[in-house]
Amino acid sequence: MTDILVLYYSRTGATAEMAKLIARGVEEVPGMHARLRTVPAVSTVCEATQDSIPAHGPPYATLDDLRDCAGLALGSPTRFGNMAAALKYFLDGSGGLWLSGGLAGKPAAVFTSTSTLHGGQESTLLSMMTPLLHHGMVLVGLPYTEITLSTTTTGGSPYGATHYAGPDSKLPLSEDEKKLCRVLGKRLADTAQRLALK
Repeated sequence: MTDILVLYYSRTGATAEMAKLIARGVEEVPGMHARLRTVPAVSTVCEATQDSIPAHGPPYATLDDLRDCAGLALGSPTRFGNMAAALKYFLDGSGGLWLSGGLAGKPAAVFTSTSTLHGGQESTLLSMMTPLLHHGMVLVGLPYTEITLSTTTTGGSPYGATHYAGPDSKLPLSEDEKKLCRVLGKRLADTAQRLALK
């Protein structure tokens, strides 16, 4: 397996942009490939259905995408310091993979975007880590040996890549945020390769 699944949910586009940068970082590691996937919004109407192929952007993720990946980058906008319901709904359906141990020992990383500077970036990252730890995944973060983490005045956390999108969710990713996304993707792919050699 050489595919790193970059799985995310995005409403305003910032998390999607982060996903693309993380995918670029993954593909900086020779032999590794990024597979971008998203999840549909959760409906407030019972029994509502969504087309199986989205109108734009990457395809919707399946449990096969999750099972077959060599590693996982998981991203969500912040919802009151937690991951978005759409992403949680998808993960809640992964019980079969948990029972089989299908993700155990694979590396994973997390990323988020928020509209307020102190809007729960790190608690959102931690909320995404919890199901990954239950699956037995190996978490990969951003160490302080990455100098940008210590000098950034925008997003960034040792728990994963973050972005401050502003109150109207229109601020572009800063150069520091872009770099940290690429570094996270590269670290994840490199870790997947190293684990595969063991």
